[in-house]
Amino acid sequence: MNDPLGPFRDPGRLRGLTDRLHGLGSDRTLTFMHVCGTHENAIGRFGVRSLLPPWLRVIAGPGCPVCVCPPAEIDAAVRLAANHGVILATFGDMVRVPGRVSLAEAHARGADVRVVRGVHEAATLAADHAERQVVMVAVGFETTACTTAAAVLAGPPDNFSLIGAHRLIPPALYALLGLEDLRLDGFLLPGHATTVTGTADYETFATASGVPAAVAGFEPLDILLALERLATLAVHDQVAVANAYTRAVRPAGNPRARQAVDDVFDPEDAAWRGLGVIPASGLTLRKPYRKFDALARFGMTLDPDLPESLPGCACGRVMVGLTEPEACPLFDATCTPTSPRGPCMVSQEGTCRSRFVYREVRRG
Repeated sequence: MNDPLGPFRDPGRLRGLTDRLHGLGSDRTLTFMHVCGTHENAIGRFGVRSLLPPWLRVIAGPGCPVCVCPPAEIDAAVRLAANHGVILATFGDMVRVPGRVSLAEAHARGADVRVVRGVHEAATLAADHAERQVVMVAVGFETTACTTAAAVLAGPPDNFSLIGAHRLIPPALYALLGLEDLRLDGFLLPGHATTVTGTADYETFATASGVPAAVAGFEPLDILLALERLATLAVHDQVAVANAYTRAVRPAGNPRARQAVDDVFDPEDAAWRGLGVIPASGLTLRKPYRKFDALARFGMTLDPDLPESLPGCACGRVMVGLTEPEACPLFDATCTPTSPRGPCMVSQEGTCRSRFVYREVRRG
């Protein structure tokens, strides 16, 4: 039986693309940032960095939605689960994120915390438990925001509500360029988010910022092709958005998914771990759907005074490319996937976890 992924991992094609990338011969070091945890996993798993020319660096940015979620939103979820007797539903990665108290710790103390695969399962929980309030911590970028919007438009039960923790990627790119100690020559864009949004917002960003970008899929050839196209733009001082994932991404994205998000949400200023508050980077329920806002329903507000990370944790700096995971003193010492000190070591898309998993671990 033929391997359907074979063409995207073909050694001959990989060598040819690697040779083309090396042949560009930049006379300066180029630093590209990806904003996708799945890209970091693929880069680590397939050893993509070992194939790059010495003048090209690829660093990880805030591509993990669980990681960028600020402590105040996690704390609100814990307080709801612990003090209001709700069924608290969320994705598995969120449960173990450390904070004042994690959702896992709250569950161990008796809170009803349940892992779901999507917001539709949380809505089903509400239908099955009409006597209980069910709150979904809706976290994610544009990829999951459209599923949350679809669930709201489908008319969930009245005992269902949301803690909205969705974030939008394009505003974060502007914030990253504003960091004083970070110099970026291009962005590797996430294939799944652009499948929903298309490339128009990123083309606006490239024009406004003067920084090129390229959309990448998740196989080795996808990533190398996007890097080759992005490096070609950067070497020739050209500003554009290259789509190296045309089998999935269209310029207009998914119009129905985009319309659902526009129908249900309005943009709002939102806090990101490591980046602070970014204008118009979050989503809030529009007036017709505010009855599904869990914080409003339970008369709660976010605690603005929570520290961003536990002492010594460099997760905030890791997520914005200012620190490599291995440079954090906690990495593989007191912080491991089984005993995480920060969300970057918890989530499947966290940079620290990816580096821990896809490396040769030397001990002693």
